[in-house]
Amino acid sequence: METIHVPISELRVGKVISEDIFANTQYPIIFKNTIISHEHLQVFFAFNISRVPVYKDGIEARTEVQETDLVVPINSVPTFKKVYDNSVEQFKKEFKNWEAGAKVDIAKARKIILPLVEMVLEDRTIIFELNEYSNPKDYLYHHCVATALISSVIAQKLGYDKGITIQVAIGGLLADCGMAKVHPRIRDKKTTLTEQEFDEIYKHPIYSYNMVKDLTILKDTMKEAIFQHHERLNGSGYPKGEKIANISTFAQIIAVADVFHAMTCERVYRGKQSSFKVIEMINESEFGKFDIKVVRALIDIVADLPLGTIVELSNLEQGEVMFVNKFAPTRPLIKLSHSGEIFDLGKNRTFYISRIITNL
Repeated sequence: METIHVPISELRVGKVISEDIFANTQYPIIFKNTIISHEHLQVFFAFNISRVPVYKDGIEARTEVQETDLVVPINSVPTFKKVYDNSVEQFKKEFKNWEAGAKVDIAKARKIILPLVEMVLEDRTIIFELNEYSNPKDYLYHHCVATALISSVIAQKLGYDKGITIQVAIGGLLADCGMAKVHPRIRDKKTTLTEQEFDEIYKHPIYSYNMVKDLTILKDTMKEAIFQHHERLNGSGYPKGEKIANISTFAQIIAVADVFHAMTCERVYRGKQSSFKVIEMINESEFGKFDIKVVRALIDIVADLPLGTIVELSNLEQGEVMFVNKFAPTRPLIKLSHSGEIFDLGKNRTFYISRIITNL
């Protein structure tokens, strides 16, 4: 029976899959001879699958579905935000299970994060919006998912293959799973922590490692990265105070992603901050703590602004990117919209890009 590859936009309910479909997974996400339903269409969109192999003739299932229902409706395509919100809710449920003593289910963790990873690797600019989705009440769950996504983008930028990039994402997702073993009274405290309470927080990488150490699907290098993601190259980190030679690059990827998301998000004690301002702070005030090639990769991602990009500055002025200095990519020349003046952020250090304007 002849196979044709049909674009998702033209796919009809009732067609029959002619080949097993994989999505960087060990096992198929949908098997050969499966009859396509509306639920399968959602799966294809979630995994960013653009074309699907189906039988050309003769094996279309007989269904009661009306002809008008067979074409994929435009509003059935889940947005990144919809998939993200669902993933955060699923992760929250898993976290509550860990609090109750359940073991980490690596298959569920992978299922939670993989559709989002596929999306951000296709469009890295999505990571600029992650701090908009978070909120102080559910910050921890948002932070774990976002750290995974930012870690995957950094790993991709550094040239790691897809398999390693996905492993790094899972490592980022599970890096703070040990927070489930920290008492909520400490974890959710809104006032200053005591020395004893800080000591308990500092143990969470140990708890995380203990929760993942027996997971056979997770690489040992990622388990090490989870244990080390709060270590710093100058020895100022925890839990062991390791220094540069003993800290893995994967740990540094998760560390930079962790700090970047934490600093950009609204927290109980402060508001959201610009991605551009935060990356400069990591590069300058945190210099010596992080692997420079990892930081540089994130800078290149954040500051990869095509000429003509419309941005808003910290003084609420809007303008168009005219020139990007490769030695200071977060501080391009901006042509201001209201006056046409060329504004050099490299010379005006008190100002910075607050956001990219994507919908005018």
